[in-house]
Amino acid sequence: MNFPTLYRRRFIPDELVKLEKDEIVYLDENIIVTKWEVLKPRDDFSRGISWYLLDDGFKINKFFKSNGELRFIYCDIVEHFYNSEENSYLFNDLLADVIIDNDGFVKVMDVGELPQALSEGLINISQLTDSLSKLDKLLQIVYDGNFGKLMEELERYIPN
Repeated sequence: MNFPTLYRRRFIPDELVKLEKDEIVYLDENIIVTKWEVLKPRDDFSRGISWYLLDDGFKINKFFKSNGELRFIYCDIVEHFYNSEENSYLFNDLLADVIIDNDGFVKVMDVGELPQALSEGLINISQLTDSLSKLDKLLQIVYDGNFGKLMEELERYIPN
C-alpha cells in the first residue's frame, strides 16, 4: 500500500513539519495510526503512538519513556485536509489540547491561545468554533467515563 505523507501545522508557534519519521501502521477512511520517535531528543519521553480520528477531529497520542513506560496521553484537537494529487494529509493543530496523566488527572491546555490566534489572524472564526466543539466532544467522552473504552477500541489497530 502506498501510504500518504503526513504534515503537521502549528499556528503557535508557526511551523509546518513533514512527519517523515512517523510510520503508518494502520489506515482506513476514518483512522490513521502511526508509531514515531521524537523529532528532537527529550528526557521525559522518546517515542509514541498516535491515532488520528479523522471524523472526530482528535489526534490521540500515547507518549512513552525510553524504558517503555507510558508517560501520559496527549490529545490534540485537529482539522485535516487530504491532497489526492500528492497523497498527503495536512493536520492543523487547532491549539486546544487535553492531557490525561497515568493517575487519570485531566488537564485542558492552550485554550487561551484560541482568542490570541483569532485576533492575530492565524485562525478564522470557523476554526475557533470547530476547535471548541471538538474539545467539548472529547471532554464529554472523558468526563462520561468512556475514554478508557475508546482507548481499548483504538488499541486493536496496532499490529502485533
